[in-house]
Amino acid sequence: MPDAIAPETITLFINDRPLTVAAGTSVAAAIAIGGNPVTRLSVTGMPRAPLCGMGICQECRVTIDGQPHQLACQTPCAPQMQVWTAPYKEIT
Repeated sequence: MPDAIAPETITLFINDRPLTVAAGTSVAAAIAIGGNPVTRLSVTGMPRAPLCGMGICQECRVTIDGQPHQLACQTPCAPQMQVWTAPYKEIT
């Protein structure tokens, strides 16, 4: 039986912490893999996380490479990408 081929991996940074994931992983999935699925805070301060997984609910908004309000569920991870979630860096 041939050896399984390991998927290509990339490293990005979530709230300044490096995380290595398989190429093609969405930012929302990477955030969950990183251990804290919270992407933003509501106007009342309640933690929010991805809900629909297709960009409709807008609950997965994060700051990516300095650009606020990016949809984590619709954005594939890229090497060296910098992702900030609301509990760490306010999204305005």
